[in-house]
Amino acid sequence: MGEHLRKRFDEEFVQSILQKYAAKQLSVEQAVGILGIHRSQFFALLSQWKANNGHVTLASRRPAGMRIDASLEALIVEELAKEKRLIDDAEIPVYTYNYSYVRDQIFKALGRTVSVPTIIKRAKQNNNYLPKKVRTVHDREVLTHYPGELIQHDSSVHRFSPYAEKKWYLITSVDDFSRFMLYAQLVERESSWAHISALESAILAFGIPLAYYVDCHSIFRFVQGRDSVWREHKKLTDQVTPQWKQVLQDLRVKVTYALSPQAKGKVERPYRWLQDRLVRTCARENIKTIDEAQKVLSYEVDRYNHKQVHSTTKEIPAIRFDKALAFQRTMFRPFKLPSPYESTKDIFCLRLEKTVDAYHNVHLNGFPLRVRDVPLREKVDIRIVPDEKNGISELRFWYHRKLIDVKRVKNIDLEGVQF
Repeated sequence: MGEHLRKRFDEEFVQSILQKYAAKQLSVEQAVGILGIHRSQFFALLSQWKANNGHVTLASRRPAGMRIDASLEALIVEELAKEKRLIDDAEIPVYTYNYSYVRDQIFKALGRTVSVPTIIKRAKQNNNYLPKKVRTVHDREVLTHYPGELIQHDSSVHRFSPYAEKKWYLITSVDDFSRFMLYAQLVERESSWAHISALESAILAFGIPLAYYVDCHSIFRFVQGRDSVWREHKKLTDQVTPQWKQVLQDLRVKVTYALSPQAKGKVERPYRWLQDRLVRTCARENIKTIDEAQKVLSYEVDRYNHKQVHSTTKEIPAIRFDKALAFQRTMFRPFKLPSPYESTKDIFCLRLEKTVDAYHNVHLNGFPLRVRDVPLREKVDIRIVPDEKNGISELRFWYHRKLIDVKRVKNIDLEGVQF
């Protein structure tokens, strides 16, 4: 145990975990998860720490030359073979061996701890080893000092399970200061509404942040030059406001754009970690549906937020996040509906502006809707909240800052409408 810990952590770090447990800042499950040891081993360390006035010695307890048994050896080789099959599958976003994940799988199967160097040694012996690639340093770093100062938001599409019939999209939002993951969801189709739903979930749970940080995807930013209905009208970059950005404008949230993938390094690192764990678990548990994969994702997000020490901050994200909030060091604002709106549906929605015709109707993709109390040829603001489960959208009609009508329309009748 001591040798295993010594190769992963120094004695000061282990002592800090024991101190946080004693101060009731960590549960035993969190402490055991961070150190990667059994509960019995943890309490043995705790006894040593108490007996030595807050000090532990991480000396090797295994006799020199002691070999692991045949069953453990076979399991290591089996897990490495599973890793190789994932790497060899060109459609799966796994490109390197994750020996820490192999260690966790062995612990889950046998309840025994094997050091990562031991696994790497077996990997080299069995031709299951790839040298680490030298990564370029990202050219732009955003420094923050408060939760809510900057939320890094991103998405990617992959075949997250070799047993899934199609690719899924993973949408995440990460607080830049604490690296706490505010939102993580798999969706079958990426859309403005999927990203607006991500905004709603994060903002209603944690508050309104100061700024969002995204790439230049067309959902987040109109860039002249892409194929678009606006191209015929000679619109330039940022002269059209996408639906997602309109939500943040209503809430007075700034949007900042990353000009290169390297500039989003902070969100990419936890993203890669989460994606890597998700793919490997889906492969081992024969996951076929997006609902099953979402359960795996939720488990890994909880583990990342509450048990994993972040390599940069040297803190567990949830502890760093909660500690800042406890001292009221935050830039999150409590959510409050801006005037004159009456419901969150008026904010977290898709928007259209239509002109009332001579028959008091507006037309959505040729589908007529009668509008009351609006003069002919006047424009009406329509705020649309789709419900994908029951296939019906709620349409809220606003005129001169007043809600004048609410209608419900089948989603199929709105297909083809340009938002």
